[in-house]
Amino acid sequence: MLQGYFKSILFIVFFFTGATSFYAQIEVCETCSFTSIKKAVAEARSGDTIHLKKGTYRENKIIIDKPLYLKGYDYPVIDGLNKADIINVFADSVRISGIKLINVGSSYTEDYAAIRVSKAKNFILEDLILEKIFFGIYLEKASDGIVRNNKILGDAVSEHNSGNGIQLWYSKRIIIKENLIQKVRDGIYLEFADHCVIEDNISKDNLRYGLHFMFSNDDAYAQNIFENNGAGVAVMFSKRIKMRANHFRYNWGTASYGLLLKEINDAEIVENIFEENTTGINIEGSNRVNYLKNTFKNNGWAVKVRGACYENKFLENNFLYNSFDVSYNSKLNNNLFLNNYWSSYTGYDLDEDGFGDVPYRPVKLFSYIVNRTPETIILMRSLFVDIIDFSEKVSPVFTPDNLVDKAPLMRKK
Repeated sequence: MLQGYFKSILFIVFFFTGATSFYAQIEVCETCSFTSIKKAVAEARSGDTIHLKKGTYRENKIIIDKPLYLKGYDYPVIDGLNKADIINVFADSVRISGIKLINVGSSYTEDYAAIRVSKAKNFILEDLILEKIFFGIYLEKASDGIVRNNKILGDAVSEHNSGNGIQLWYSKRIIIKENLIQKVRDGIYLEFADHCVIEDNISKDNLRYGLHFMFSNDDAYAQNIFENNGAGVAVMFSKRIKMRANHFRYNWGTASYGLLLKEINDAEIVENIFEENTTGINIEGSNRVNYLKNTFKNNGWAVKVRGACYENKFLENNFLYNSFDVSYNSKLNNNLFLNNYWSSYTGYDLDEDGFGDVPYRPVKLFSYIVNRTPETIILMRSLFVDIIDFSEKVSPVFTPDNLVDKAPLMRKK
């Protein structure tokens, strides 16, 4: 995947930096030969650069159907007047940078966007500010593009009349990096989008998910922050997703998760931090997933397993001060928990090899009770809870008797 990632970057950078002296430089401003972006685009030839000077341009449905570089200076504003899309890209090798786009049209039947890229490849969208949007950047059947260092600031109030910050539909090999996305429905949404890389973004204060995958395979997301969303990230019906070094924090609510996994297989979840979420990871119907060296800190539930999850491995994770470390709704288990650090572990290490001599059973009977009867959470700190948890630990009846960390770490990773 990374090899394809760098090939895409090299091709796009070469195109936009090589042989620029052969192409025209067109200026647009109030006193220039061109005062309209549409007219400048219509007159430009393939490969030309359009320099958009500071000012406000009240235009929408700007159609770019040839390779062009649309470059803004001092963040000129394109005001879409709340009508339709603002910029539509239908050509390969288009670059747009340094522009502020506002007032995208909204509709219950059309997904209007500040910038829509359709059936195009080798594009760059960078250093943009998008405000008062419906959808921000919408990529449909696009490939080999870069979306980086943009600020996408919505004002979404309810899900039914708001759009997503960055949306990919049937798109491949897209790089999304260093963007700030805030107050939209889903920060980043992928549907049928394969071999994409999402890194170093901040997605926060969104109504639904910070990042949302549907039917997307072989993607990777790393070093992102997902903060204070309806839920951090949802990965659904997807395969071979790599999730590394992300920070899921402050995603609180009755149905809120740091990470929601549903029907995913053969994934890697490595070195992530789940901090102060209602549920760190909620898992359903997901198999052959490796959870390695993650930290779960001060969550309600660190890991909640809802069933039909097989051959998963939880290795060298830190479970720190969560109300419940692991929750299970079944007595069946073939998942492996080994060499994790548990802050509530009270065992000893007589041979001083760094591993506890007494196995640790992370699933408490009380978590099973709360899953079935949520109102019982009010008993959380009572002596009654301590007694029933101890009895289940001695003789498991309701929780999986083989769900045990046989060699817990004595020190956190």
